[in-house]
Parts: sequence; structure tokens; C-alpha cells
Amino acid sequence: MGQILVFVESSKGALKRSSIELLQAAAQSGETVAALAVGSAADALVKEIGANGGQEIHLIKDASLDSYNPELFAAALTPVIEKVGPHTLLASASSLGRDLFPRIAARLKTGLASDCTELSLQGGQVSARRPMYSGKCFASAEFENSPVKIVLMRANQLPVKAADPSKTGTVTEHALTKPDLKTLIKEVVKGTSEKLDLTEANIIVAGGRGLKEAGNFKLLQDLADALGATVGASRAVVDAGWVSHSMQVGQTGKTVAPTLYIAVGVSGAIQHLAGMSGSKVIVAINNDANAPIFQKATYGIVGDLFDVVPKLTEEFRKVLHH
Repeated sequence: MGQILVFVESSKGALKRSSIELLQAAAQSGETVAALAVGSAADALVKEIGANGGQEIHLIKDASLDSYNPELFAAALTPVIEKVGPHTLLASASSLGRDLFPRIAARLKTGLASDCTELSLQGGQVSARRPMYSGKCFASAEFENSPVKIVLMRANQLPVKAADPSKTGTVTEHALTKPDLKTLIKEVVKGTSEKLDLTEANIIVAGGRGLKEAGNFKLLQDLADALGATVGASRAVVDAGWVSHSMQVGQTGKTVAPTLYIAVGVSGAIQHLAGMSGSKVIVAINNDANAPIFQKATYGIVGDLFDVVPKLTEEFRKVLHH
């Protein structure tokens, strides 16, 4: 049987959910599952990788890989991928994945399917589905003349089961041969928010123009705090300068697929729907009964958000924090 290689990403010393999804999906295929982790803290991920199905764990432990440098990562990963020789490589369609793997695909002269939402792994054959034209239709991707089939999956698309701590993997360390770099990363400045990034969040509360002014985002923050959620926004709100672009959901913002998406005062323009229609449960709160968002919503509340949201926040606090 062949081998599937999963490139894993981590945050604060733990695997990102998107990487756990990919490891478990690979393990279900019945093939050998290899994993690749990089950076000075890669060691700390070994147990978690094994527990989620990684049988052969490859590490490039080098502090220079702690911050993402496209040139360095492409040069560091390509020889390791060639050495491992998988027929399929899975990675997350994160900002890092979408930037890095086209570079690697070009070096390996192989095919890449990006931003996929469905994945089928059977007997060495790989097929994936990806949305096109803002989710109006789907394309099925299969591979020809590709020594390594590279698939980048959106986060929160695949099921996750409890890990099995009794499972472990064998560890192989690879040395980093540094190329002559044209670029150096001097410093990475993190945003101040402690909340999960929108693409990783399980619950999102998003606000639109119906909030009337920037100060009213406090209402959403209170609701998000009660739910342990991350706050998002529509493009109109970002364009108005109420919140930063990092909070934008939609075609020109971030594509998200949380378990619960609460849209507050968001009318639901097609560009916004394209970014969140993969959400499992969508709750819309809007005073316009004809707002397009209601066509996508699992549950809809037609009413004044300034009345509805504080009441919801109060109820969630009672139920979740009693």
C-alpha cells in the first residue's frame, strides 16, 4: 500500500483542529499515514500526532522554521517530501498552506487542488471537491501525471473523533539544509486578540451594517464572550472602518465553516454568503424579513437586534455559566 503524508500546523504547542481532521481522514483510508512537523517545538507534537493516526512522524527541528518564510519553507520541505515519497500530501488551506504548497508543487512538477471541502481517499486514488464562483457550483478534482497529489483542505470540513493516546508513531528527524535566502523574517507581530482565528473558530458571531455604528460591536463581543466565540464582520462594516480586515468574512475576506454561525444585522450579500455558507448551523437576526441571509439560515429571528442580542446573551450566560 502507498503512503499519505500530512503536513501539520500547530498553535500554542498543540495541533490545529484542521491538522487533526487531516490525520484522522488519512488514517481511515487504511494506508500508512506519515506526518511532517517543523520548528523548534515540533517535538512537543509527536504524542498528539501519534494519537490521531500518524504512524511515521517526520520532524525538521530548526528554530528558523518557527516563523513562516516562503523561500525557506519551500527549500526545507521539498527534499523531505521527495525522501518520504508519498503518493498523496494533505495540508490545510490556511494562509500558510495556500502560499507554500503551490511553490512546492512547482518544484515537484506535480498537481495541486486547493481550497477543497470534500475528500475521498481510496486505494491510492484521491478525489476532492472544491467550490467555484462563490459557491455557486462545485468542481471535482482528480490528478493526472502527478507523482505527489497535493490537496489543501478548508478547516472544519471533516469530522473529528477522540484521539487514541495508546497509538504512537516512529520519529525520524531531518536536517535542514539552508539555501542562500533572498529574504529574512525579522519579526512577526501578532494581533492582540486571544480569540481563535476566524478560520479555526467553532462558533462565530458576525455583525453587519444593521449595528449602525462601530461602538455597537460591544453587543456582539458580549454575546461572543458568553459563547466562547470569535467575532466576525461583513465587508460593509470593514470598509466603513468599524473593525479590522482580519475580522472580515466573505469572498474578499475569510472563508469559514464553524459549527454555529450567528449573523447579526447582516443582510447576506452573495459575497458574504460565499464565505460562510459551509457553516453547520446558521442563525440570522435581522429586522428585514426579506434579507437574503434568511434563505441560508437554519433559524431566523426577525426583530430588532438591539433588543434580541442582549436577551440572547443573558440567556446563554444563565445556561452556560450557572
